[in-house]
Amino acid sequence: MGLFDQIAGQVLGSLAGGAQGGEQSPLLQIVMSLIQNSEGGLGGLLGRLGQAGLGEQVASWVGTGQNLPVTPEQLGQALERSGLGGMAAQLGVSGEEMASQLAPLLPHVVDGLTPNGRLPESSDELLAALGGLLGRT
Repeated sequence: MGLFDQIAGQVLGSLAGGAQGGEQSPLLQIVMSLIQNSEGGLGGLLGRLGQAGLGEQVASWVGTGQNLPVTPEQLGQALERSGLGGMAAQLGVSGEEMASQLAPLLPHVVDGLTPNGRLPESSDELLAALGGLLGRT
């Protein structure tokens, strides 16, 4: 496991309530898979969600203002339209469960990974943002 995965796991684990016994929670697996398996990483994921109808929410999460909420229904539909809905089955959870767990968490994770109102341009910037998230939890 690389440094990015270790830091991201710690950050997302603390945001998700932590995993017991060193195992990743299903929610942590989902968030990490969405970010890592999307073409273009975090930016690719956000672009796909924006194209699937969540552009206003995504812009608020990345921007410096207040984060707009997303409902589990909105997120579930956007994930399906973006082609990411099949990831739930790969991780052993239903699409509804994935969306209901991600809806309250994803805006905060994206906001924390974009502290200056923009996507990190390098892995160093991303690691710094992850470290900042970990320090705030």
